[in-house]
Amino acid sequence: MSVHKSSDHHLSEIAEEFKGIRVPFASIPVIDLQEFRNGNDRMDTADSIGRAARDIGFFYVVNHGVTDTVIADVLRQTKQFFDLPLEQKNTYPIAASFPHQRGYVPLFGEELGMDETVDLKESFDLGIDLPADDRDVMAGVPFYSPNVWPDNMPEFKAAVTDYHDAMLELSRVLGRAFAMSLGLDEQFFVDRMKKPIANMRLLHYPPHSPLPGQKDIGPGRKVIGAGAHSDYGFATILLQDQVGGLQIQNVRGEWIEAPPLAGALVINIGEMLAMWTNDLFIATQHRVLNTSGVDRYSIPLFLDMDYDVEVRCLPTCLGDDMPARYKPVRAGEYISKRLNETFPFRKEHQVEE
Repeated sequence: MSVHKSSDHHLSEIAEEFKGIRVPFASIPVIDLQEFRNGNDRMDTADSIGRAARDIGFFYVVNHGVTDTVIADVLRQTKQFFDLPLEQKNTYPIAASFPHQRGYVPLFGEELGMDETVDLKESFDLGIDLPADDRDVMAGVPFYSPNVWPDNMPEFKAAVTDYHDAMLELSRVLGRAFAMSLGLDEQFFVDRMKKPIANMRLLHYPPHSPLPGQKDIGPGRKVIGAGAHSDYGFATILLQDQVGGLQIQNVRGEWIEAPPLAGALVINIGEMLAMWTNDLFIATQHRVLNTSGVDRYSIPLFLDMDYDVEVRCLPTCLGDDMPARYKPVRAGEYISKRLNETFPFRKEHQVEE
């Protein structure tokens, strides 16, 4: 494999950028992946992705290769699942999957914001669908598990699987672009996602309005769609419907809308990629407020490396005046730690252990 070096990203220039200030963005860039996917002008696209990752931590992608049919089918099945009666959804409890992340999370079942907020959303979580006799499944490695599939929804598994497969293909495209933007062999990240954790969440955000039992969430607590947070892993690929509600925080502390764009997916940098790049790439705080008055649906794919991959500051992101900020960590262990901090059912398991 050849190593792709960008003239904009040799060590001295990276060091100079590293010491600079972040851009107080007012909008989010849109990056066209068509030419990169076709093998043309790849370095130009990689550089655009690198700039967005450094300055904002978020960007849209268009011409990403995920078909309209695949997207429409998975959104339709997502809505149909959340339309099921609560007692039926509760037959797939995520707690039963521990230490994995498979199944249904009810309203207020996650606490993303490290503040007084509680999350008004419900989700159905899944990942790569491994057979029961897989070596890592049999060994009990966290996040390596068969998926949980709802009964009496004959089209659900096919639609969700097709979308997850498309996300993994797009993940490899993004992995190559990230690597090239950092002056690495373009296969650097792809070679570390042979069996990625790749958790995916089907999400439903009810509109913000009084709910039965809402008064029981605790004194002084504020309801929000998803509290302010940064994502934990390598990168996130987000499909959102046309309702909107995603907001991103810039360096001034201002919340910037990230509205749905026709045909576009939202990409954001996770904490793990920020650690790998010594904070050259930034994991930006974001939140969701669904004040539209209607239901909102979205599907994030949280791309992470294979469980045992070591995340260590990259040599192209180090220098005499910028030593490593983070100790090496195993990818799967870091994801487990961060999820244990935000899901009550995982906290309870930690206490039991």
